[in-house]
Amino acid sequence: MSDILFHREIPEDLDTVRNVNMLAFGQSTEGDIVDVIRLSCPEAISFVAVEGECVVGHILFTPVTIDGSSIAGGMGLAPMSVLPEKQQLGIGSNLVYAGLDQFRKADCPFVIVLGHPGYYPRFGFKPASQYGMSCQWTGVPDEAFMILVLKEEVLKGIQGIIRYRTEFDVGL
Repeated sequence: MSDILFHREIPEDLDTVRNVNMLAFGQSTEGDIVDVIRLSCPEAISFVAVEGECVVGHILFTPVTIDGSSIAGGMGLAPMSVLPEKQQLGIGSNLVYAGLDQFRKADCPFVIVLGHPGYYPRFGFKPASQYGMSCQWTGVPDEAFMILVLKEEVLKGIQGIIRYRTEFDVGL
């Protein structure tokens, strides 16, 4: 994997990021969401994995809110995609680490993810319910909605429903 570079998304990556999302998820929904968020959310942060001239992986982080709380700065991880033929090589993990390193340096209090409970705990994610947090969408399994608390003192005594941006409500 030494020939794969990880960096913040640049304008030249946009078309290939869409393709990576389409191939990884087998549908256009995730790519559509990423495209809309780029236009509507300047706080969104994307990282890409590039092999040669080709984007082989992508991850997006967007601001999230906690109902009834004035906490600012929490981020949601979604989507993360890697070309099918490049999966299981550590590319996704390195994308997650790139984002989390960025948020630790930026004093972000927490990152949430709705994802595979067998994958995300390796990065320190725990079920959000352990912190009195729940997902805005009904029917989400408790173990799949996770939080990585980066600033315990900021979340002390805070509980509630965590909400992604409205762009994620597509198809729900």
